[in-house]
Amino acid sequence: MKLYYMPGACSLASHIALREIEADFEIDKVDSSTKTTESGESFSAINLKGRVPALRLDDGTVVTEGAAVLQFIADQAPAKKLAPEYGSLARTQLQEHLNFIASELHKAFSPLFSAKPPTGEARKDAEDLIGQKFDVIETILSDGRQYLLGDTFGVADSYLFVVAGWATPTGVGLGDRPYLRAFMDRVAARPTVQAAMQAEGLVH
Repeated sequence: MKLYYMPGACSLASHIALREIEADFEIDKVDSSTKTTESGESFSAINLKGRVPALRLDDGTVVTEGAAVLQFIADQAPAKKLAPEYGSLARTQLQEHLNFIASELHKAFSPLFSAKPPTGEARKDAEDLIGQKFDVIETILSDGRQYLLGDTFGVADSYLFVVAGWATPTGVGLGDRPYLRAFMDRVAARPTVQAAMQAEGLVH
C-alpha cells in the first residue's frame, strides 16, 4: 500500500493507523502547490478530489476520504481493535465520532488555513466555533475514559489527535480543557504516533 500525505495534515491520522496495524506500506509526500508527489506522480491523476489522504492498494484501487480510509485500515487487522465490528452499536458510535471530527471540528479549522486567514472579529468567531467543538470533546472525555470509545485506542482517536493538534500552529490553543489535554499527551506518547510524526518531519 502507498499513503499519499502532506506533513501534519489529516492524512497523519491514516499514517498513524497504518503503523498501529503494522502494515507493509510506503508514504509519498504531496506538494500542495504543484499537486505532484515526491516520487514524481501527478496527485490530481491519483485523486480527482485533490485532497489527502489517498491510499493506493496493491491492486491499484485508491481509497479516499479520511473517515473511509481510517475504517478500511482498521478492518485490515481486526485483532488490533482500532475499530469495533461492523453492525455493532460501537461501530455506529465510531462513525459518529469520525463524522463529528470531519464535518464539525476539521471544518471549523478550515478558515485558519485559507490563503487569507480571518482577522479581527472574524478570527474571534472562528476561534469561538473551534472552542465549541472542543467543549463537546471535553465533555465526552470527562467521564474518565482514556479514548473516545472507552479505554481502547482507535482510529477516531488518531483523527482527533491530528485535528486537535492544529490548535498549536494556528494559535487557537486547547484552553482550559484538562481532559482533552490529557488525551493529547496520552496519544502523543504512543510509539506509533512518534514514528509517524518523525517520518513526516514533524518531530526530530
